[in-house]
Amino acid sequence: MSDTQHAIFGDDVVVLPQGGPLYLQLKRWIEDAVARGAIKPGDALPSERDLALKVDVSRVTVRKAVQHLVRDGVLVQRHGSGTFVAPQTHRVEQSLSQLTSFAEDMARRGMAVRSVWLDRGIYHPSPEETVILGLSSSERVARVARLRISGDMPLAIERAALSSAILPDPDRIGTSLYAHLDKSGNRPVRAIQRIRAANLGEEDAKLLEVPAGAAGLNIERISYLNSGRVIEFTRSIYRGDTYDFVAELRIGDGPVAGGGRK
Repeated sequence: MSDTQHAIFGDDVVVLPQGGPLYLQLKRWIEDAVARGAIKPGDALPSERDLALKVDVSRVTVRKAVQHLVRDGVLVQRHGSGTFVAPQTHRVEQSLSQLTSFAEDMARRGMAVRSVWLDRGIYHPSPEETVILGLSSSERVARVARLRISGDMPLAIERAALSSAILPDPDRIGTSLYAHLDKSGNRPVRAIQRIRAANLGEEDAKLLEVPAGAAGLNIERISYLNSGRVIEFTRSIYRGDTYDFVAELRIGDGPVAGGGRK
């Protein structure tokens, strides 16, 4: 028995956690082995055959459990090499109470960030962009799309749209879109942001280096100038295994039911 097999199996009889289908019991058992450090990031998982024999389940059950763990980002499969425990990811917290750019947010944490440009140019606006940005029929829209990376890990895909009258030169944006807009006095001062859970499509998952169908966060932001004009419409997709959005909540001062106050 290899060191990894001994670490995960030990010398005792394997007892799966009870409840639910057998493949989910095996999935939870492997997750526990990873969580307690019995098998570490980069370690190879025992073969499908060895797992099936030791745990006394079918290879179909093992395969289904492994597929779910790969989808959840716990394991990664490398063609021709096997199945491995996924590298550990460091989660990033972002406040929902401050309007900052991705670059500014990372700089405040002392984290190096770089971007891979996916698109930047001037286009005919879509009907949605026309309505949200308040464009006339003759106006164009500037679109910028970037893959955001910290260290070697891709964290997010940002796709922003602005009036070309505000951003006539998208190819001149440096590290931060907001810093570029600040130069012309067009930096947004407030925004409405909507966040919803999503499973990543194949194209976005490939860019973010996670399996298709992995958990992600879809974020839609509409940003405003002091005048109330909409300046920016952004749709972003964040890796669900690396980002936590945090908001501070306070009790209101208004009257509660019954006319009293807390």
